[in-house]
Amino acid sequence: MGRRVETTSLGSFALVLHSHIPYVLAHGRWPHGMDWLSEVTAETYLPLLNVLNRLVEEGISPKITLGLTPVLLEQLADPEFAGEFEAYLGEKADAARANAAEFRRMARPDMAALAEHWHRWYSGLAADYTSTYGRDIIGAFKRLLDAGHIEILTSAATHGYLPLLGTDASVRAQVRQGVTSYRRHFGTDPRGFWLPECAFRPRYPWSPPVGPSGKPIERMGVDEALSAEGIEYFFVDAHLLKGGRSVGVYADRFKPLEALWSRFERQWEPDKQERSTFLPYLVSSNPGVVAPVAIFARDQETGIQVWSGDVGYPGDEWYLEFHRKHYPGNLRYWRVSWPRQDLAVKELYEPIKALSRLPGHASHFAEVVRDALAQHHATAGEPGILTSMYDTELFGHWWHEGAEWLYYAIRALAEQTDINRVTCGEYLDANRPTTVVSLPEGSWGEGGYHWIWLNEWTSWTWQRIYECEAEMIRLADDLGDNPVVETLLRQAARELLLLESSDWQFCISTWAARDYAEQRVRYHADKFEAIALLARRAAAGDNIDPEDWNALGEAEDRDRCFPDIDPAWWRTPE
Repeated sequence: MGRRVETTSLGSFALVLHSHIPYVLAHGRWPHGMDWLSEVTAETYLPLLNVLNRLVEEGISPKITLGLTPVLLEQLADPEFAGEFEAYLGEKADAARANAAEFRRMARPDMAALAEHWHRWYSGLAADYTSTYGRDIIGAFKRLLDAGHIEILTSAATHGYLPLLGTDASVRAQVRQGVTSYRRHFGTDPRGFWLPECAFRPRYPWSPPVGPSGKPIERMGVDEALSAEGIEYFFVDAHLLKGGRSVGVYADRFKPLEALWSRFERQWEPDKQERSTFLPYLVSSNPGVVAPVAIFARDQETGIQVWSGDVGYPGDEWYLEFHRKHYPGNLRYWRVSWPRQDLAVKELYEPIKALSRLPGHASHFAEVVRDALAQHHATAGEPGILTSMYDTELFGHWWHEGAEWLYYAIRALAEQTDINRVTCGEYLDANRPTTVVSLPEGSWGEGGYHWIWLNEWTSWTWQRIYECEAEMIRLADDLGDNPVVETLLRQAARELLLLESSDWQFCISTWAARDYAEQRVRYHADKFEAIALLARRAAAGDNIDPEDWNALGEAEDRDRCFPDIDPAWWRTPE
């Protein structure tokens, strides 16, 4: 059991970080592919481990709730990643050394000194990876988990956008694979679950927003899939808890999206009760049939302090500028600068000056947390919990100094003796919610609904997903007991999970690696369809050409995640 919150405290604080990179092993290197994973590991995951262990050594338990998506874990555990990552760090260190020589020839000793700084930085990361952590990042996080310093969440297998998946079987499979992978990597059951994009859909009659719609069928709520796998809690954005309609013009941008909302709205009756983001609640789309699941809501005030490059800490003029890089090597040598200047006239980065800004920003954050908890305590007459939620990759990757900021922020919060720093599981152990609420459909994306993932640019991806989902169910029903095609069904299931990754629609809609994302959708859909056809031919006893079996082997080698996947997850329930 966790420690009970004392009534003399102002309340509790939970820092929740969500870590995710789509499956990029054997799918390119630069600018999109393996370097994406290596870059984030170097700039975020290793620095975060260093910060957490430094806090523990200083006698401060970090108490963060850390999400690591199953598909990220699969990649970090893959032997190929270790070699790729070490090579990446070596290339960056070499590039810094070459830049230093170049800058000295240009009579720029200031830039040469900064290049030497990056050489030491990447060389130090290489030593951390090989010596400190033994090339085992997951093991390093597991040690912190086992010691009670952090709590680790699971998530949907490939970060599938659960509300838009076409079948309950697909939602269940994403959740089950997430739980199964967690057990394999950490040797225990997960308690909490990060919904990809905090996207939720309750139970109601649903039909696909693209393609032949047909008569709406009753679909289970996302919470039901979590409850069935023993998940105790998940997270939502504040507007979902408060029940407001926040789709606004975003639904109007795309008629299928508007139709989807209209079907939901006809079924949903919002609760009249007042809700607070400082309290956990229970959610049950199917009361009396499945156990309710607890929810924590995202705090918006602390969120904007850290998320925003305009009004938050990352926009400070002394921090490293993310967007300007020096070629060759792609290293960064400039700071944000002030006022907002064009990239071409950014001023030179000064690491010591940047680091000197962190304690002040961390202290300010601790005061924001304290003031918010104090205000809730004064209004409600009892302590609550403030849940700050962020993408982990913000800290170190997008905001270079962010990982080090976490160190100072946790220290500053530890000095606030009337604030309890807790993991979400610890808080629930001491403060079980009893109020059951209903949640609307939505996400933490732009407009609070599905627009980023479902729009005129991405509708074709959903049509292909829905076709493959339907065929996967037919395969599981028709061939699931046939040992001849077991390997084929398992690989088809992997390709389907990878096809369902929400990253592809996000990259298409935001124009971030759009061509790469479209290519990946087509690749996984084509591969699934080819393997499905091969399975049916093999089951029928057809003579299979060696080239076809070689194509299966290539798919197994390239998309080799989830060794414990089970095609039976897609069977139609009896």
